[in-house]
Amino acid sequence: MSVQDAPATAAPAASAPADGRHLVDRLLRVRELSLVGVLAVIVLATTLYNSRFVNSQNLRDISLNVAIVAMLAVGQTIVVVSRNIDLSVGSVMGFTALAVGALFADNPGIPIPLVVVIGIAIGTGFGAINGALVSIGRVPSLVVTIGTLYIIRGVDFAWASGRQVTASQLPDDFLRIGSNSIAGIPILPLITLVVVIVAGFAMRSYRSGRELYAIGSNPDAAVLAGVAVGRRVFGAFVVSGALAGLAGVMYTARFGTVDAAAGTGQELAVVAAVVVGGVAIFGGSGSVVGAALGALLLSTIGSALVVLKVPSFWLQAAVGALLVGAIALDRLVGLRVASALRQRSVRRG
Repeated sequence: MSVQDAPATAAPAASAPADGRHLVDRLLRVRELSLVGVLAVIVLATTLYNSRFVNSQNLRDISLNVAIVAMLAVGQTIVVVSRNIDLSVGSVMGFTALAVGALFADNPGIPIPLVVVIGIAIGTGFGAINGALVSIGRVPSLVVTIGTLYIIRGVDFAWASGRQVTASQLPDDFLRIGSNSIAGIPILPLITLVVVIVAGFAMRSYRSGRELYAIGSNPDAAVLAGVAVGRRVFGAFVVSGALAGLAGVMYTARFGTVDAAAGTGQELAVVAAVVVGGVAIFGGSGSVVGAALGALLLSTIGSALVVLKVPSFWLQAAVGALLVGAIALDRLVGLRVASALRQRSVRRG
């Protein structure tokens, strides 16, 4: 075979990964649009039952509630895409929230930007511990983050010793971050929106983000391709911790009153938002936009059930049903993608 023949024979193999990426991208867009459709149906149905569901105050409350969960979901998505999980985000957020409140209460006049930086640094430190244990210690992320979940929460309670920080101990300018709006949109959702846009762009456009998808799809193949798996996984946990720290700052600004119980159980809501948002629990696919939409959908369902006067325990049942459905759908989509790629490969072969 001549040298001239080589490009022709190599072209199908080279284009196969591109076809796979395009197919997965299309499926992600369809999944995100379906979430928007479900969200629209829920809002319309609830509004027909009670027109006050779409009043400005209720929409404001939904946006404020979803801002913190969506912030955590962005970091969780980055970790889950790499075929890992971070169950410590709720504890990290709670610890940071109390630490931020204590800094303001114990140091009157401390600059707000400094406290925000300290809060993010606390979360980053916890994320680095998780990342080091997973990437260097080779301990499964599920085991590591369950352990740090309880350790951080225990340290939080021991440190607080029953202490509670109230809104009266916090600067008014800081509390305004959680209550004021810009152009009619609350500040906290705007912060989350900026983070979603930046993270989504980085995951799609930068090599470090694309390599996380490669690691999640096939860790062994990623190693053979020269991807620094340990470094990328470590970085994913650091980012997740940093965003959990920022979420802790937002939590204190939003609620004003915090104690050691802040953020308890939040990690389950975050995982639910990520999975419902189309992020494959086994890694390799998903987007931060989908995770944010998942958080918005779950928050809207919770508000709709209140308006519809449905008992609160049905919210847990609804979330559970959505989780099972999302996982089943991910499995079905994965099988369809694999089948489609095999058929294209056979036709080109």
